Amino acid sequence: MLTFRSRLTGVWCRIAAPTCIWLALLVLSAGLGMTSCAVNSATGERHLNLVGESQEIAMGRQADSQVVASLGLYPNAALQRYVQELGAKLAKTSERPDLSWTFRVVDDPVVNAFALPGGFIYVTRGLMTYVQNEAELSGVIGHEIGHVTAQHAVHSMSNQQITQLGITAGMMIEPKLQRYGEYLNAGLGLLYLKYSRDDESQADHLGFRYMVRAGNDPRQMIGVFDMLSSVSEAGGGGRVPEWLATHPNPVNRSEDFQKEIDTLKLNLNRLSVNQASYLSRIDGMVFGQNPREGFFRDNHFYQPDLEFEFEFPSGWQTVNQKEAVAAINSTQDAVMQITMAQGTSSANAARQFFGQQGMQAERLETGNLNGLTAVSAKFSAQTEQGVLQGKAAFVEYKGHTYQLLGYTTEQLWAQYQNVIIGSMGSFRRLTDPKILQMQPMHLKIITVKKPTTLGELAKQEGSPVQLEMLAIINQTEVNASFKVGDRVKMVM
Repeated sequence: MLTFRSRLTGVWCRIAAPTCIWLALLVLSAGLGMTSCAVNSATGERHLNLVGESQEIAMGRQADSQVVASLGLYPNAALQRYVQELGAKLAKTSERPDLSWTFRVVDDPVVNAFALPGGFIYVTRGLMTYVQNEAELSGVIGHEIGHVTAQHAVHSMSNQQITQLGITAGMMIEPKLQRYGEYLNAGLGLLYLKYSRDDESQADHLGFRYMVRAGNDPRQMIGVFDMLSSVSEAGGGGRVPEWLATHPNPVNRSEDFQKEIDTLKLNLNRLSVNQASYLSRIDGMVFGQNPREGFFRDNHFYQPDLEFEFEFPSGWQTVNQKEAVAAINSTQDAVMQITMAQGTSSANAARQFFGQQGMQAERLETGNLNGLTAVSAKFSAQTEQGVLQGKAAFVEYKGHTYQLLGYTTEQLWAQYQNVIIGSMGSFRRLTDPKILQMQPMHLKIITVKKPTTLGELAKQEGSPVQLEMLAIINQTEVNASFKVGDRVKMVM
C-alpha cells in the first residue's frame, strides 16, 4: 500500500499527460541551448541530442525514486549488493564507465528488466527466479546497460518519437508480457517507452559485448531467449510476428546472438557460468505473486496483512503496487484508488484533502462504513485539464486512515457516480481465515541425491505448481531427467 500524492491535480496530470514531467525537462534543456550532434561512443552513430548528460542523470534519478516507491525493492540486502556488484562489473567494461550506475532488484513477480536514463537498471525478482545462472543474468543486465550507453531514450526524446514516456523500459520480453506498459498507475504516474526493433537488437549486441568483456559465457543467453519465449507461450500470448513486435522476436534474437558467438576467437569453455553460486543466492526467494501484499480475484481485492477487502467496479483494469491499489475503466476516463491518507484521523485527513487549492467539497458526512468510522464528501476540483468531479471517503481502521477516492470529468460524473459510490461502500474488514493465513510460495534449490526426473522430484517435494512451470523455470523439458549432483529449482 502506498502514500497518496496529496494534490489531486497532480494525480490527474499523471493520468491524462504522462509525459508532462519529462517533456518539461526536455523543453527546459532545449531552451537553454543544450543541443549537440555527437557521435555515440558505444554505437559509433551520430545523433542529435537535446538532453545533456546532467539532464539525463537528473531524469533517471527522479524516476528512480518513483520506481522504488511504487514497485518496492526486494527485501534482501545481500541479493541487492550482489546485483549492484555484478552490474558495476559489467558497466565498467562499457563506454560509459564513469556514470554513477545503480542496479536494483525490484519486488515484482513479472519476468522483466528495464533501464532508466543516466544509469539506473532494474531486474525483477520474477526474472531472477527464472534465470538459471550468473552468466544469464549478466546478459540481461548487459542488454539494459546497452540501452543506457546507446542513449536510446535520449535519442528518442530528441527526435520527438515519444508517445508514452516515463520509465524507459528496454524490456527483454515479448510484448504479450509487457504488463508494465499496459496501465498507468495513479500513484506511480509513469508509462514505458517501447524501444524500436533496431534499438533492441543494438542493445542485444552491446550486452553481448559487455558480458564477454566481463568474462561471462555468452552461450548462456540462448537459454534466456528460449525461456522468454516459453513464458510468453505459457501465458497464452503465442508468438508475435517480428514485424509487429516492439522487441525482436526471441527466436530471431537467439539466431543473431549465435552468429555473434560464432565470430568469437576465444575458448568459451574458460568463460564463467557460475550456476551453483547463483542458485544458492536465490534459494528461498519469493516466487510469483506475494499474497501478503494484496491480491485480486477478478475485481475483488484482498489485503491479508492489513486485513481489509474491497470490490472495484466490474470490468475495470486493476493494479496493486506499494503505494496504492487502483482501477481505471476501459475508456480511461474514470479512476478509483485506495491509499493511506494524510492526517491522524478520518476528520483530519478529510480536512486536509478537501482544503486543497481549487477544491470545492459538498457537506462532509460523518458516519459508519461497515462498522468503521468514516468521513466522506463529494467534490469538484479545478485542474489544468478541466473540472473533475468525484467522491472521497476517509476510513479509520486498525490504526490507519484509508483514503478511498473515485473521480472522473465533470461531464461524466453523472454516468459514473453510482458505480464509484457503490464500490466505495464495499470497503470492509477481511475475516476469511483462509485468506488471512495465505503465504507466498518460495524457490527451493534441490541437490539431486540419486537419478530422478522432474516429475518425481515435484511429487516428492509436493510442489503446488504445474510441471510445465517447473520445466520453464529450470529451462528444461517436463520429462527431464537429472543425475546425482544436479541442482533443480522447486517451488514450495
